[in-house]
Amino acid sequence: MKFALPKRRTLALFAVLVPLAALLGYVAVRSGPLAPVNVTEAKVQTLAIQPALFGIGTVQARHTQRLGATLPARVRSLSVDVGDAVRAGQVLGELDPVDLDERVRAQDAARRRAQASLREAQARQAFAAEQARRYAHLLAARSTSEETARTRQQELASADAQLSAAREEVRRLDAEQAGLRAQRSQWRLVAASDGVVTAREAEPGSTVLAGQTVLELVDPRSLWINVRLDQARAAGLARDLPARVALRSHAGQELAARVLRVEPKADAVTEEMLAKVVLDVAPAALPPLGELAEVTIHLPPLQRTPVVPNAALQRQGERTGVWKIVDGRAQFAPVQIGRADLDGQVQVLGGLSEGETIIVYSEKALARNTRVHGVAELARGAS
Repeated sequence: MKFALPKRRTLALFAVLVPLAALLGYVAVRSGPLAPVNVTEAKVQTLAIQPALFGIGTVQARHTQRLGATLPARVRSLSVDVGDAVRAGQVLGELDPVDLDERVRAQDAARRRAQASLREAQARQAFAAEQARRYAHLLAARSTSEETARTRQQELASADAQLSAAREEVRRLDAEQAGLRAQRSQWRLVAASDGVVTAREAEPGSTVLAGQTVLELVDPRSLWINVRLDQARAAGLARDLPARVALRSHAGQELAARVLRVEPKADAVTEEMLAKVVLDVAPAALPPLGELAEVTIHLPPLQRTPVVPNAALQRQGERTGVWKIVDGRAQFAPVQIGRADLDGQVQVLGGLSEGETIIVYSEKALARNTRVHGVAELARGAS
């Protein structure tokens, strides 16, 4: 029995289809739906991380001088402007007391009148005392009536009261005169300490009311940053911890600082802690008060524990964990996490051991036993 040999056309077709099928199978296994998922991986390391707090604050001044009038006055002259540096004791301006000089002269006249009344009261009291003693001797000698003697004693008591009232009036006028003279000496605006003028609220010729600020000064050495920090991450926050401050006006430049104090009151609405941070060295140029600043506070280092990148943490239902690579396949491992640092390293308090391989990023969502393939870097757009 003879078999027909395959035709040449059939052989050529097989020669094309067989390699094509093998290529399609290879593509399906390597890059198709059956291909392993590309992932970036990392080893679990044991490190002593140093957590840090990050917050936004505003530049403020602890010591602010507000110079103004204690009574209504007119600004006579000002010798400084905003931004000028001043020294302690420097005269910065003068105010016109308007009618204060006339009031001082009127007070002097009233005091002289009160002193004349005092001298008159003293003379009356001396005469009444002499008469009272004289009539007391006469009554003892039976040379006058008892009623007349009591009348003289009454006149003495009245003179004593008038003398006491005259003395009190003189003391009152002395006190008022001293107050007016003290006010007169306050019409010069004098810097109490070194500082920089930050506000000029009035100009020469304008009228200011009692208590109204004319000049405002701050001490550049008293600058601090009022920073707000997340309460959930503020464990370990204490005074004297080192910090770094980046002012918005000094982009790319960080200034050494420290925590001066932690405020005893927190913000219940924003759930933030408040702290005051001071610079170790004041900047050469005074930053604007109210300027925003980025503050990083370094907390004490923690004990050595296994750590993983924060990006490796995933949630499966109500569990937090990481994807481990076991025999080329993904296995989800629940973990107990602790604190983290600003570099993205998170403490693992349970569920992982040092040296295990975990998945940091993957091209697509993973499932249990998904085949994975480690790569140095994922393609752009991968999750």
